Amino acid sequence: MKNIAYLRVSTAEQCPDRQIEGLKDTADELHIETLSAVARHRPVYDMVIGRLERGDVLVVWALDRAYRSAKDALNELDALRDRGVYFKIASLDLDTTTPHGRFVYTVMSGAAQYEREMLIERTKEGIAAARAQGKQIGRPPKLTAVQLFDAHYRIATRQATRVQIAAERKIAPWSLTRALKRSVEAPPN
Repeated sequence: MKNIAYLRVSTAEQCPDRQIEGLKDTADELHIETLSAVARHRPVYDMVIGRLERGDVLVVWALDRAYRSAKDALNELDALRDRGVYFKIASLDLDTTTPHGRFVYTVMSGAAQYEREMLIERTKEGIAAARAQGKQIGRPPKLTAVQLFDAHYRIATRQATRVQIAAERKIAPWSLTRALKRSVEAPPN
């Protein structure tokens, strides 16, 4: 019987230290993945699940590090249980082998999904409010309107290619192509 830990952070900028500290004394192995929980393919997670044998314990620091959907969390718990694999949430010391533990797990799954959906909703509301105030959302444009006009003119008069202009402006050619396309599609002010 092994305790195998799955740790996840969504981006490279996030630090898994809190999870590592919480799991290092509990788990025989630590496996870290840098990927969104809702990604279609999670290679580290799939590898960990594939290695689990009857009697092993899959350990996570918190439920949202493994699942964001209540349905996925509950389905995964059932699949693990059918294989004789146990599941433990270390931060809660939650044992899913008992009816009480499965009930708390079910509630936690719903809470994690609710939290994710509320975060998405608040983000969309914040973006809409910022746009309503005339704020630009996202990265600032790499090229000004004058630079785009110049690029259009030079390309149309065959004075330069997109690749040459992109190199002059120190941007990727596809960035220039996308900016030129947007500037043509943009409604006049």
